[in-house]
Amino acid sequence: MRESRFNYNTLDRRTRIVIIEDNEQIREGYALILNTNSNYNVVSTYNKCEKALKYLHKDNPAIVFMDIELPGMDGIRGIKEIKKLRPDIDIVVISVYDENDKIFDALCAGASGYITKSSNHMELLHAVDQVLKNGAPMSSNIARKVVQSFQRNYNTPLSARETQVLSFLASGATYQSISRDLEIGLETVKTHVKHIYTKLQVSSKTEALELAKKGNYI
Repeated sequence: MRESRFNYNTLDRRTRIVIIEDNEQIREGYALILNTNSNYNVVSTYNKCEKALKYLHKDNPAIVFMDIELPGMDGIRGIKEIKKLRPDIDIVVISVYDENDKIFDALCAGASGYITKSSNHMELLHAVDQVLKNGAPMSSNIARKVVQSFQRNYNTPLSARETQVLSFLASGATYQSISRDLEIGLETVKTHVKHIYTKLQVSSKTEALELAKKGNYI
């Protein structure tokens, strides 16, 4: 898949943008849309996080638009790595996924916003404008899910970490993937699961998820 890296003038005052998306047509489409605004400048597009990270300092973007499902390093890990290197960069996820776990994983990793690929060209341009005004651009269905999360029953016997682990399990994640994504040991994950079962007085994942959803714990 072809990537693009554009020449730029160091005195250029336009908002510098990088796009990370593995689908070439979508990637170039985003670039064309964003560049219709004379105040925005898509300096580079990439199909992998690893390549974007390699040129991050040279590209010096103010905003990164990125997908979550990418070859190699996934978007969640990519967000974390970008924020480690450049905490000042705003990252807006643009994805087909609108599941709760994807949204909150991205926001917890450091994303400034989350919009879906069903967004039209005006919403894409508006997302940049919102970020520049210190806003958090979100598609309406994403924003609704975020609001609903605050309506969760917090009178729960589970700790914040246990709730997080249980949410991962609800999405179908394995112990190994939870360990990797939360950056904790595999045995720690298993310990959290044991504590979840004990606190909810259940003996299986199915029972734990049924009770947690019934009690609105996740």
